Amino acid sequence: MKILLIRVSSLGDVLHNMPIVDDIKAHYPDAQIDWVVEEAYVNLVKLQPKVNKVIAYAQRRWRKSLGNKTTRTEIKHFYRTLREEAYDFIIETQGLLKTGIIMGLARKAKNGKKIGLANGTEGSGYEGISRIFHDLSIPVDRRTHAVQRGRIVAAAALGYAINTPASFGLQKLDLHPDWMPNEPYIVFFHATAGESKKWPRDHWIDCAGDLRITGWPILLPWGNAAEKAEAEAMAEHMPNAQVLPKLSMQEATVLAQRAALVIGVDTGLVHIAAAYETPTIEIYCDSPRWKTEGNWSPKIINLGDKGMPPSVAEVEIAFEHLLKETQKVGAINEA
Repeated sequence: MKILLIRVSSLGDVLHNMPIVDDIKAHYPDAQIDWVVEEAYVNLVKLQPKVNKVIAYAQRRWRKSLGNKTTRTEIKHFYRTLREEAYDFIIETQGLLKTGIIMGLARKAKNGKKIGLANGTEGSGYEGISRIFHDLSIPVDRRTHAVQRGRIVAAAALGYAINTPASFGLQKLDLHPDWMPNEPYIVFFHATAGESKKWPRDHWIDCAGDLRITGWPILLPWGNAAEKAEAEAMAEHMPNAQVLPKLSMQEATVLAQRAALVIGVDTGLVHIAAAYETPTIEIYCDSPRWKTEGNWSPKIINLGDKGMPPSVAEVEIAFEHLLKETQKVGAINEA
């Protein structure tokens, strides 16, 4: 059986699509699974070893230079690569016109099916016109979790039931950058593109003060000049904090994967930490918690909700709970 998954962006959405792979492999171990994704997230998808081939898509870059010969050559290469295989199932879980067009271009095997979403979830950017490319459209409840949404579509397409927690199947990266401490460390993923999704700077500073009892350093990543300036302003009031250099996607993934604790707002990197089942406290300030909360592991605690950011005290209580759980697991493993 040959299956093509189409989920091109964004970071968190691509990540939340990954449990489909383990679901399919649990029921069809010999299935070949390929995946079309934006070029920025190719290395992320490659962390799932059960994906056979990752097909890079670069619309964000191509649309800026459509008159360029190199760009046109890349687009032709993408088209040829997309159509190299004839797929038994082509499953598109983003529900946009652009992803529907990719589905339309992909090649079906004889009796193959093209399957996608019949509707969007609450607050999603779903585009109903994408259904014109479907052989089968799968309805989901308006308040379906981002992980569950894709799992439902794939399960309906392939005829199996979802009866296990989400499994992301991510490989651990074998990297040790110079900036990474040898001792346990905490990460504050404080940055996010939406101003309203941020947790107040004073809260981060107070939280860092409470966490000094661990003796662990706090690492502050950033993605652009404004986020770097914010990290530096926070670090001035955090004796136990270190502002990191600019990180690649792989380095940011390692940062999340190896942390003793991750605390962060609703961003893709926080969701990566949760996917690795790193002890994670997810902070929701201005986005609905039901859409993306980590609900597949007791090592993940979700706080706050849209318009209801959590207090520093709530984060401290969550940390104490995770620390006890970690110590309990360590004692069991030693025994």
